[in-house]
Amino acid sequence: MKIHAPTPDIPLSPFAGEAPDMFFGLPMAMARAMTLRGERIGNDMAQVRMGFQRDQANSRGEVHGGSIATLLDCTLAAAARAHDPAAYGVATIDLTLHYVAAGTGDLIATARCERRGRSISFARGEVRAEDGTLVALATGSFKLIARQPAATGA
Repeated sequence: MKIHAPTPDIPLSPFAGEAPDMFFGLPMAMARAMTLRGERIGNDMAQVRMGFQRDQANSRGEVHGGSIATLLDCTLAAAARAHDPAAYGVATIDLTLHYVAAGTGDLIATARCERRGRSISFARGEVRAEDGTLVALATGSFKLIARQPAATGA
């Protein structure tokens, strides 16, 4: 059985150990609900793990396609802002998915930003099960949104 290894081209996340409701340095409550953990980001790439939860399984006990779509959306979006993850958020413009096989257990998504313009980025990625089985492929475009510094209270 082949075990899925991390992509060595993607640096370890500088946000390692962040709270469950944070995602590569940005607050995102959905990251806790979906058990998304940003493992690697940089070099225009990102890697995210989604822990298996029975509440997000389909009637066969496999990871629901909607959960896989969320994982891919978040991972491609992270790759789109991987050049400066703390400075940018993104808004998804479009996302195209292709489901290849059923997913079981924890799933690992990797993505690469293929082109970044001044405000629009294009990314592609995949999801694999821990044994290396290809589960899904995706492409997407994302609008970069500069993060505003936190306001200081008076």
